[in-house]
Amino acid sequence: MAQLPERLLEGYAAFKSGKFKSDSQRYEELHDEGQKPDIMLIGCCDSRATPSDIFNAGPGEMFVVRNVANIVPAQNEQMEGLHGTAAALEFAVNALKVKHIVIMGHGRCGGVAAYISEDMEPLSEGNYIGQWAAQLAPADKPERLAGLNRPDLDHQGLLERSSIMKSIENLMSYGFVREAVVLGTLDLHGAWFDIRQGRLEYYDRDDRSFKTVEEA
Repeated sequence: MAQLPERLLEGYAAFKSGKFKSDSQRYEELHDEGQKPDIMLIGCCDSRATPSDIFNAGPGEMFVVRNVANIVPAQNEQMEGLHGTAAALEFAVNALKVKHIVIMGHGRCGGVAAYISEDMEPLSEGNYIGQWAAQLAPADKPERLAGLNRPDLDHQGLLERSSIMKSIENLMSYGFVREAVVLGTLDLHGAWFDIRQGRLEYYDRDDRSFKTVEEA
């Protein structure tokens, strides 16, 4: 049996002789001193929207958590079981002391598509995707979607953005997040990435809308 898929072995060889070699001092510092990123990013699992690529981030710059549809469940929805996003959030805020949390969604999100589809069959008896994506329901209320004032978007495009807003609201259900925000040591952000065009939108909390990031 192969030790790893050939594509990964080739990629590792290129990484070791390229990026790792050129950044060797940085990796040594991270090993000896530990990580101290200023930014936590919660993104989607989708292989087309890799945060470190989109933001050109180097090693140790971002603490990244990825799940289906970049959802942050509210704290009261965590009580019946364990969840990795909540654990990572706790570590990022209370141990790493990050200064920013970014919720980043993207276009053509499969998790959002699964939620709004009326004829999609469960992929297994557990229907794990369906149960997870059901958390999008509070973001799918007509008044929330209409409030975005984006007639150019279809249902999926609206929900991709509304769910980012809802996850930011859910972040504030965690006492340690709320406390850090009130103290002014933590700021919360939203972003949405257009896979086709490479365009990035940010969430403007003042008027509750998404605006395109202007390129330099």
